Amino acid sequence: MADMTPDDMAAKLLASGFERSSPSAAALTDPIADTPMVVTLDQLRPYDHDPRVTRNPAYEDIKASIRERGLDAPPAITRRPGEPHYIIRNGGNTRLAILRELWSETKNERFLRIPCLFRPWPQRGEVVMLTGHLAENELRGGLSFIERALGVEKAREFYEQEMGRDSGQPLSQSELARRLTADGFPLPQSHISRMQDAVHYLLSAIPNLLYGGLGRHQVERLAVLRKACERTWERRALGRSLSVDFATLFQDVLAQFDAQPDNFSPQRVQDELVGQMAELLEADYDTLTLEIDDTESRQRALTSDPAPPAARPAPSAASAAAPEPPRPSPPPSSLVTPSMQSSESRSPATTGASAAASMVGAEGEQSGDDRRDERLQGHIVSPAPTTERLQSIQRMVADQMGDKLPDFEADALRAIPVQAGGLYPISDVWYIEPGLDVPDRLRVHIAQFAREIAEEAGVAEKVEPSDGGVGFACVAPPAARAMPPFARAVLTLLQALCAARAVAGLDHARLADDLAPLLYGGGAYPRLSDAGLVKLFRLLRLARRLLDLEAGAGANAPGA
Repeated sequence: MADMTPDDMAAKLLASGFERSSPSAAALTDPIADTPMVVTLDQLRPYDHDPRVTRNPAYEDIKASIRERGLDAPPAITRRPGEPHYIIRNGGNTRLAILRELWSETKNERFLRIPCLFRPWPQRGEVVMLTGHLAENELRGGLSFIERALGVEKAREFYEQEMGRDSGQPLSQSELARRLTADGFPLPQSHISRMQDAVHYLLSAIPNLLYGGLGRHQVERLAVLRKACERTWERRALGRSLSVDFATLFQDVLAQFDAQPDNFSPQRVQDELVGQMAELLEADYDTLTLEIDDTESRQRALTSDPAPPAARPAPSAASAAAPEPPRPSPPPSSLVTPSMQSSESRSPATTGASAAASMVGAEGEQSGDDRRDERLQGHIVSPAPTTERLQSIQRMVADQMGDKLPDFEADALRAIPVQAGGLYPISDVWYIEPGLDVPDRLRVHIAQFAREIAEEAGVAEKVEPSDGGVGFACVAPPAARAMPPFARAVLTLLQALCAARAVAGLDHARLADDLAPLLYGGGAYPRLSDAGLVKLFRLLRLARRLLDLEAGAGANAPGA
């Protein structure tokens, strides 16, 4: 090798250094385990799907505490893959807003730099984040009903994205409730139903009222009022040309009451809505009110207190000393039919007081009132409260039509009625009111009872109303054989009762084995509740009457 000349040596010394051929990292990757770190306010953002959209009621108290003591409970943070900023992981958006406000006011460094616990982005991402914020907000400050409803609606969207569902296949309410519970935010399916009603039908009309803190019970009253009025509108508007549809009418009426919750009254909404419906449908206001109030939920929505029970006359000494002799038992071939019992129960000659008096003589030691109350309570499956206003309207209509208004307290002591609450309260399984004794209304009631029975097993969404048959039909579940035994047994029973074509996955032959455990109990799954059993009896009674009417038989008396 030749010796280097001075020029070669100078060139070597002046040459540029070695360069890296690989790309340099722009930033460090996030930790893969929980790691304490300090971040500044400009590095941190609030969670963009935070369900809280209104100011935390405890905002000023929290701000005063942070100003004096600093941040006692630093929020957990995380970061979406590929994003430059950190976000609040589960609760802490209020504290972040307060820190920004205090930094702007004081320029104190202790409000600028925040010690936090970094937690890696969860595998299920947005679903875990949102349910965590929902649960944390409930624990720390509570959410308004509409904020919770919007958060649950967003969670439904995330679940559907996670499952890869199309927008045409929404997640059922029962499945949504199950998934929320599994992710740490338990919520009953009935609450989810009211939340969806609030988001879809109420929010656009009364946003100020809802964000002002309107509670679940008032939202429920509005939702039930809307459904009841819509059913009445559809029945009365059939075949008529009207200037407005019900959805527009409801929105316009409700928007008039978009004020503060303290001044809100569901009764005023009902009065205005029924008044405009009566004008558009050319119907009587009181008649429409009676139709709309023909539900237990609407009775609870009325503001008047339940009417006090009427004073009962004490049994006379003579009646107590000389009880009515027992009636002779009928021969075995002479059976008492339900219609005979029903007609006896409506006989005005016998009163509840005289029945109580005769019962005192037979029972002996207990007083008439105590024994009467005991028997009445034995007939009540679930209470169906009423109001003085509703009773007065029912009495007025009954007087005009020449009908006798059913009296549960009097009838229960001498006939076979039972009481069960629901959308259509039951006070007599057998008796059919004249206003109900038409095929269309019978189908509506039958379908509702079928849905309420199915709801006990969590399959209410598999029962749909029908304009033909007995009023309802069962929808084939996606995986019927994988359903819980109780849910499958209930759905199979309802499918058999609707007398429609067989549903795939429901084995009618198995119903023979499931029927006794379903009705009596003692099986591997719970039996139908007492209220569900009463509704099943009522469904059967109404279905029999519907078939008689359509066959042209027995159309003379609604209680026949």
